[in-house]
Amino acid sequence: MKRVLLLGPLLLVALTACAEEPINGPTVATSQPTETITGAADVAVPPEPQPTADGPCPYLDEAYVEETNGQRVSKVQTSADEPPACFFYRPDGNVQLSVRVYTGEAPVAQALVDAAAPVESSNPAELTGGWQGGAESSESGAVYAVAKEATAVVVTTNQGQTIKAKQVAQETISALGL
Repeated sequence: MKRVLLLGPLLLVALTACAEEPINGPTVATSQPTETITGAADVAVPPEPQPTADGPCPYLDEAYVEETNGQRVSKVQTSADEPPACFFYRPDGNVQLSVRVYTGEAPVAQALVDAAAPVESSNPAELTGGWQGGAESSESGAVYAVAKEATAVVVTTNQGQTIKAKQVAQETISALGL
């Protein structure tokens, strides 16, 4: 037993002598990355689009939205963006579905997707052609957000099923030829 106790201090002295800096105490290894990764938090995201004009939506048919989302559409509005965001309303005046399309810079497109469907909380989402992002349900509805290169498509619905938002995202990508 005395041999083991004597080896401990000798080992500590040997390690201290070999170190370039003095040892101030035990170090604990962590699994945290040591490099700084530039992510979505470092990118300025454009503000949420606002409805500015009455529809129709240039890339989604009102009847398609009614059938896919399962609610009657009473009004459609668009934003001033290009392509415009589209807002589909229920008869009670609340938005039932909205679609935002962004084309510009790849980091911004990815940041928009990450803001809509955060990696930490959403399920992975993929569409054919290299579109990737996230899908997430909440008490207020669901979101399906995907990006490919410098383009992002974000669909929100008041329905709890992400499959409805996914179908609208696919239709948007197809209709716009993205």
